[in-house]
Amino acid sequence: MCLPGTVASVRDRTREGPRVTRRTALLGAAGVALAGALPPPARAVRPAKGRFADLTHTFRAGFPVFTFDPPARRTLVTIPADGFYSQEWTFGEHSGTHMDAPGHFVSGGRFSPEITPEELIVPIVVVDVTARAAADPDTMLLVDDLTRFERRHGRIPDGALVAMNSGWGAKAHDPLLFKGGASFPDYHFPGFSLEAAMWLVEERDVTAIGVDTLSLDPGDSSTFPVHVQFLATDRHGLEGLANLDRVPPRGALAYVGLIPWDEGSGGPCRVLANW
Repeated sequence: MCLPGTVASVRDRTREGPRVTRRTALLGAAGVALAGALPPPARAVRPAKGRFADLTHTFRAGFPVFTFDPPARRTLVTIPADGFYSQEWTFGEHSGTHMDAPGHFVSGGRFSPEITPEELIVPIVVVDVTARAAADPDTMLLVDDLTRFERRHGRIPDGALVAMNSGWGAKAHDPLLFKGGASFPDYHFPGFSLEAAMWLVEERDVTAIGVDTLSLDPGDSSTFPVHVQFLATDRHGLEGLANLDRVPPRGALAYVGLIPWDEGSGGPCRVLANW
């Protein structure tokens, strides 16, 4: 859509209206008939299990970010004026629901294009710390939370994405509430303890950890030990997850739609859960 004259050409065709010939009408009718004749799997392939949760916040201008500038957008062309609609966005890689790739904190660590498909479709378990987080915004997910989870729900699968549900996703509409403070380093929101993150590496060989907050580390951390040591194991983290309360504690599969940004230290994702 970037060739010279594209806007004018599309605008002119839009004003003229669509051109329907006998041939295109016949082809269209044939296509409808063929689609009706195909069995359902040929029209759309869906997972065998039918329950879904979207774990992604709408990517919007002004969405709270840890530091730097929040996402911004402007309209480039409109349908009334130009015949089609398009926007331009400006944002940092770590905006919205997003991934921290190993290269975000580790020199020589893998970047976005090196994250394999096998790492993007994994079992997800959700560990609930909402009650404790409501009383203490600086709380952390602890090893005790993980062992208690396993006593109730069974062993965390090897290769899983382990997500912390602190209830913080409901605060994402308000940057001050979401950050728990006006500016870094005076943030207050939950995160993983280093001990819990490394226990998941050493004892359960997880693929990733995830949070519904702005950071894998709690907001009052200024040294980011989880980022430094967990990402150094060549695993990744997901931040800013939404709707974790809609996902069962275990038994779901997560699909992480990461764009393979060139030399990306991570990037915005569409994260879905299916069970």
